[in-house]
Amino acid sequence: MTQALYLSGKTCADVNVIECKLTQEGLFAVQLAATPFHPQGGGQPSDIGKINAVTVEHVAMQDKEIIHYCRQEIPLGKAYAQINLDKRQYFSRLHSAGHLIGHVMQAFGWEPIKAQHWPEDSKVQFIKSEAAQDIDVASLQAICNQYISDNLQKFITQNANGYREINFGHLPAFACGGTHVESLAEIIEISIAEYKLKKGKLTIHYKISDEHP
Repeated sequence: MTQALYLSGKTCADVNVIECKLTQEGLFAVQLAATPFHPQGGGQPSDIGKINAVTVEHVAMQDKEIIHYCRQEIPLGKAYAQINLDKRQYFSRLHSAGHLIGHVMQAFGWEPIKAQHWPEDSKVQFIKSEAAQDIDVASLQAICNQYISDNLQKFITQNANGYREINFGHLPAFACGGTHVESLAEIIEISIAEYKLKKGKLTIHYKISDEHP
């Protein structure tokens, strides 16, 4: 199983290429013993970057192994892996923004059930608990941005079942294998783009400031 260096915040590393296979699509599927690349999953796009001078176009989890898809072959053995830092930061900001919306809505009795943090389609979906309270878009946005102004710090812990959890400041933890900002101020601002209740499920679409603030 590939060692997931990204879970500890690594963005670059000396690595060992243990497999490089040509796929039917004409890409090379590269496996590393350990990787700083976050694979697509948990609603978060994959990191991109380079292994040596070869561009990594996509990263996926397959059969518990992390596979890096590249246009060129990479020789087996020692190599250097470096993610695209701008993309990592942007995806982390989107992911943390989704968590923050989840925290605020949960405090009003809405339970998060699904989320995706894609640049063009970021959203969190909720179901209503018996104790749920109504909250309008302006209030939700204002509360989220107040937490951002408070600059709550990220904490990583492990729960009793061995799962990685993320929380910010005093907010409760969510189990998560994704990447996040070090503190909420890095999000800069959240804008609620759509707030839609349909068939008992509330979907909140959101945006953050530009990729390169």
